[in-house]
Amino acid sequence: MPKPKKITVVAKASPRSNDQVQSLVRALTLLNSLSETDEGITLTELAQQVGLTTSTAHRLLTTLQQERYVQFNGERRVWSVGVQAFVTGNAFLKTRNLVASARAQMRLLMEDSEETVNLAVEDQFEAIYLAQVECRQMMRVFARPGGRVPLHCSGVGKALLMAMPESALARVLHQRGLPRLTAKTISSPSMLRKDLERARERGYALDDEEHAVGLRCIAAPIFNENAEALAAISLSGPMARIADDRIPLLGDLVRQKADAISLQIGGILPSWRRSR
Repeated sequence: MPKPKKITVVAKASPRSNDQVQSLVRALTLLNSLSETDEGITLTELAQQVGLTTSTAHRLLTTLQQERYVQFNGERRVWSVGVQAFVTGNAFLKTRNLVASARAQMRLLMEDSEETVNLAVEDQFEAIYLAQVECRQMMRVFARPGGRVPLHCSGVGKALLMAMPESALARVLHQRGLPRLTAKTISSPSMLRKDLERARERGYALDDEEHAVGLRCIAAPIFNENAEALAAISLSGPMARIADDRIPLLGDLVRQKADAISLQIGGILPSWRRSR
């Protein structure tokens, strides 16, 4: 008696489900692109940025507008991120309560240093700012929440890198490289590793005009319960105020506030950090 043939059943996605997934991806692409604009953007410019026709972009934006994820300024004819996008994004911060926990120490650091203080995390091999406490100086550095900077040449980025294991650091270098932003940007992997080693020895990282000419940034990592870098806190200002002789004092202030935040959220300092 012949054996019965084995029948394999493969579930196929319907054309309608594929269309829905494509529409969702396109809508999220539009929302991500809008998040990078401060003053809003026209429909034509936005459609060109994401590679969609204006009719498709308008249809998706209208749907997002109904749910308040985007908003349209009829007078200026530009689209921008809506309030619901903020509400949704803010839920991420609530899950760790990092910003709320760090805010008091950030304000103390601003008062002690008289410089602007930032909080950032790593995302897709970049540092993304979560919060800022501006100083009262006439000349000060502004970094909007959601803004991104490279890891290898920013204070917060180097603070995150200095706490990474070698395998993670190698992935960052492979994925992003070391693009030069100023004449002082470190573009050699070996030189960057030496700079990060010095940062670990003193407990804080230094961006010495490596991201922007005339600006200095001092940063230190914040650790989670596994002694891993969860975030970084920094202070930044012009070289005229952050002079060479002031860097050690400011560096200690940043390190102390970063450690205080780590302990406040239940974090553990790694052995190389405790031994300092």
